Amino acid sequence: MLDLKKQIIMNPTIPKSVFTFFEKLQKNNNRDWFNDHKSEFKSIEKQVKGFYNKVYENLNKHDDIDKIKIFRIYRDVRFSKNKLPYKTHFGGSFHRSKPKLRGGYYVHIQPNNESFIATGFWEPEPADLLRIRKEFEMDDSEIREILEDKKIKSIWGGFVGDEVKMAPKGFSKDHKAIDLIKKKQYIFTKKFTDEEVLDAGFITEIDEAFKAIRPYFDYMSDVLTTDLNGVSLI
Repeated sequence: MLDLKKQIIMNPTIPKSVFTFFEKLQKNNNRDWFNDHKSEFKSIEKQVKGFYNKVYENLNKHDDIDKIKIFRIYRDVRFSKNKLPYKTHFGGSFHRSKPKLRGGYYVHIQPNNESFIATGFWEPEPADLLRIRKEFEMDDSEIREILEDKKIKSIWGGFVGDEVKMAPKGFSKDHKAIDLIKKKQYIFTKKFTDEEVLDAGFITEIDEAFKAIRPYFDYMSDVLTTDLNGVSLI
């Protein structure tokens, strides 16, 4: 039987100290306090990076991820009204290998039941957004079938994200797929309580949720790598 240390290495968890640290930081979001507690943060960050790297490793067992990005704690305040210097969460994104595969995954760790995972297309490039909308204009049956899939629906629910108020230029406001065409983002999110995040099974639940979204990614990757006639663009 594996000892506890080996189990932790194989199945890392989010330590409770993550939430404790961020709760303190929320009340002391300034450089002096952070510098005084930087060694504590670095220790926590190292553990969390191990968790994200395991998510990456798990994803690559059933997908092809070419890049992982764990975001820094320092906020870019240059163009923000909020001048607090530090984020009070961890975030990490995982990008599928282009050009054949499209889409990505995201894991967000934040106290007070604000943690979530997300997947899909956050900010499609203008050409990709137009291609997606044109596909839905031509035929929305396949995407609706995917959205109604029992497993996807039970784990992820439906699309969330921003959309335009009026029909995009060149599209009819009366089209039967206008609810899909108006969207600017095609993403899914799943929220978690603090208790769920700290549970030993959290990393497995993340991976199962990401596995479940695969039919959606297969479909969207096919759309974004072909023209409207189905001819490959790569």
